[in-house]
Amino acid sequence: MQIGISSTLPAHNLQVVQTRRASFKCQKSPLNPLAKPQPSSQKPVSSASSTELARQHLSNLEKLLQKTNLDDPEQVVKAPSNGSIETKGRGLLEGLNLSRIWPEMKAAEEMSPRHLNGLQRLLSKTIEYSPRNNLGSRWREYHGCDDWSGLLDPLDENLRREVVRYGEFVQAAYHGFHSNPSMSTNKAPLPRHVALPDRSYKVTKSLYATSSVGLPRWVDDVAPNLGWMTQRSSWIGFVAVCEDRREIHRMGRRDIVIALRGTATCLEWAENFRAQLVNIPESDEPTQKVECGFLSLLKTPGAHVPSLAESVVQEVQRLTEMYKGETLSITITGHSLGAALSLLVADEISSRVPHVPPVAVFSFGGPRVGNKGFVERLNEKNVKVLRIVNNQDLITRVPGVFIGEGSEQKQDQQEEQRSKSFAGVFKMLDDNNPLAYTHVGTELRLDTKMSPYLKPNADVACCHDLEAYLHLVDGFLSSNCPFRSNAKRSLVRLLHDQRSNVKQLYTHKALSLNLERDRLSIPMPSCLPSPSG
Repeated sequence: MQIGISSTLPAHNLQVVQTRRASFKCQKSPLNPLAKPQPSSQKPVSSASSTELARQHLSNLEKLLQKTNLDDPEQVVKAPSNGSIETKGRGLLEGLNLSRIWPEMKAAEEMSPRHLNGLQRLLSKTIEYSPRNNLGSRWREYHGCDDWSGLLDPLDENLRREVVRYGEFVQAAYHGFHSNPSMSTNKAPLPRHVALPDRSYKVTKSLYATSSVGLPRWVDDVAPNLGWMTQRSSWIGFVAVCEDRREIHRMGRRDIVIALRGTATCLEWAENFRAQLVNIPESDEPTQKVECGFLSLLKTPGAHVPSLAESVVQEVQRLTEMYKGETLSITITGHSLGAALSLLVADEISSRVPHVPPVAVFSFGGPRVGNKGFVERLNEKNVKVLRIVNNQDLITRVPGVFIGEGSEQKQDQQEEQRSKSFAGVFKMLDDNNPLAYTHVGTELRLDTKMSPYLKPNADVACCHDLEAYLHLVDGFLSSNCPFRSNAKRSLVRLLHDQRSNVKQLYTHKALSLNLERDRLSIPMPSCLPSPSG
């Protein structure tokens, strides 16, 4: 891009430039990599001083461009979002490739909205699938047989694809519910269609959760039109099985997926707040306890549907018998309330299904479910749990109090920090405190602040949002690395769901790419894109 004098200098300065042209000595710019050094009697300039000259040159150029932009009315463009002013002069400054001068700016430049082609690809509605590697010989490792040791930090590219793929099953569960949330109180529900993100799977069973509590009668008088928000039984997820031979060969086994959505109805919220620990009915150990509300949703049958526990156990038994002799796996995935129920479903399957295949749980933004006794119960049954957690997500810190805070991975560190003289006191409090919850399994910890697209002060809803979780997983490299520059997950859903939490730079660039607000509010495709590595 060439910049003429008339386009960068005010007209009243042209005469000054012309009068000085005769005495002006041509010098090579320090920004020109093709400039050859000229012999001089002066002392050589040090690298530090040349860098300082380059910085000063850029600073003066930026001031000059900003000054001329205010004088040239033709360069003012109004953004359609909030009327803010962007100038072509600023675009000229953006065109300078500063990463050539300072390599440390390279990562920031790669993720910058100045790269319109990359941003336009991320905002495209075109589905872009990633090539999936063959997991056949290592599927047990990716399914958690070694607690994902060596795969999380840095995050293995194959595991990243698997985590996002299972998260998209949960998104399908959300979509399946919201497409038809109401249930008849007079007859059994009909089978419903679920648009799966992976067409190699087939839904074999719909799952329902029922609350054991009811709303007071005065609620109907105050708000008689709540409809499905007050129903006791609701569709909460599904069971699906892989039926594509090529995908079975790629994964090294036939996979059975159980996907569970998060909280949606009033009574599900009411169950979430029943935070007291209660004994597990099938357990002979009085020290094994879980949250009352979660257990209620698992065990309570509805008027025309069986309990969630009975439905899952019956379907898994049917599928394991149908595919007897094949290598099978059971993967349970959920978000929020669904993440909590995933742990209870895993315990139910491993306790009641004979010759149960390997069971793994991939949970997103899940609360704590039980105490140390429940953690030990799952460990004894070899249930593997990978918890995907956002640092800013408050839901992952409840229920309970801080005495029971932490995952099993941090137990040893916490014990070392505790004074030996107080160890007995802490143990007594943990054993007798009714709110002594603890987390289960291995943790993959994310951070909203790592994303170059999301605001660092994103609100609570965004930090708990499932699409935000998948966005963070897709960009995660390791705990000490920035967001990966080649992340390919589309930003359309993130902009649609969390526009107020996306940085204005990117929302403005989206508008400048002729993506109107109405077009961003598009229905999600029936088959969601998988991220590529």
